[in-house]
Amino acid sequence: MKRIIALLTLAGTVLLSQAKEGKKLWLEFKGNEGPGSGQHIVLMSGDEEYRSEESMPMLGKILARRHGFKCTVLFSWDRKNDYLNPNNASGVRGWEKLDEADLLIIGTRMREPSAEEAAYLTKFMDAGKPIIGFRTATHAFKGKGQFGGKIPFQDWGLKILGETWVNHHGDHMRQGARAVVVEDKKTHPVLNSVAEIFGPSDVYGVKNLTDQNEILLLGEVTKTMAPDSEAVPGKKNDPMMPLAWLHEYESPAGTKGKSFCTTMGASVDFLSEDLRRLIVNASYYLLGIDVPDQADVAYVDPYYPSFYGFYNGERAKLWKKRNMQAEDVGWGKSPAYPDPPNGPEWNHRPVKKD
Repeated sequence: MKRIIALLTLAGTVLLSQAKEGKKLWLEFKGNEGPGSGQHIVLMSGDEEYRSEESMPMLGKILARRHGFKCTVLFSWDRKNDYLNPNNASGVRGWEKLDEADLLIIGTRMREPSAEEAAYLTKFMDAGKPIIGFRTATHAFKGKGQFGGKIPFQDWGLKILGETWVNHHGDHMRQGARAVVVEDKKTHPVLNSVAEIFGPSDVYGVKNLTDQNEILLLGEVTKTMAPDSEAVPGKKNDPMMPLAWLHEYESPAGTKGKSFCTTMGASVDFLSEDLRRLIVNASYYLLGIDVPDQADVAYVDPYYPSFYGFYNGERAKLWKKRNMQAEDVGWGKSPAYPDPPNGPEWNHRPVKKD
């Protein structure tokens, strides 16, 4: 009986997500002709801090318009699916889209899917399909559930991406991160035309990678969040933490798959052209498509990311007041939202003019 009730609940959720007042709870970007034609990428947002609800649609547009991939962007909604609410840990809708996907790009933070929702990701992994994770994807899930009865939610980052949450190695909201290419990886296809990456999100601590992981980039901690900031001297950068790597994962069914992870990925980090190129290159590489010498990663629509930070307590009411919908970041849309409160002043980004 419990199983029947759970299935009925899932069916109701799917129907609601497909058509509540005639709206879809995800974005679909049809790909142009290009090397990615015939391949489907699902981009899963859903984090309280780093504004993946802003960055994922931007990346989806680039992958679709510039490279031909069909892209579907998933969001975290409030309980009634009325408006986007990244604070709702169980709010990601559209898990069923993974059944159609060839690649998953994920930037979630401590989401707690239902057993039925988690089953879609388990099936995806059991097929050995590739995964790209950025920033908080190392701690993408939480709760008592398991994927396939073998991978606890809180261990997903460690098992599938190669790392879990460790710490802020840099000084959060005060220091930045600059990518440094590993010397013997300069000719790796994922790094084609990737030369300069800087982001105002600090370097994450990394401690669980092994010799089986292929580290491509290291993270240099900078004194400030200014793009021209000098590196912090001394032990903080000796040695530098891994910043991007490839990992072979094993699914709950024992299937081998490939993943790519970078600990960069705040919405403002993606102002870096080469960080966008890194994600595009990794998409080609993991899908077995020849990586372009210099992938086109120009914005399709202007991009005005807000700074990272939490909306907690009374400020959490902002999401209802904002009433953000998926189509607000669709084709032809370039919203500019206020920064979260109590964050630093960071003037190294374009400003939307009225």
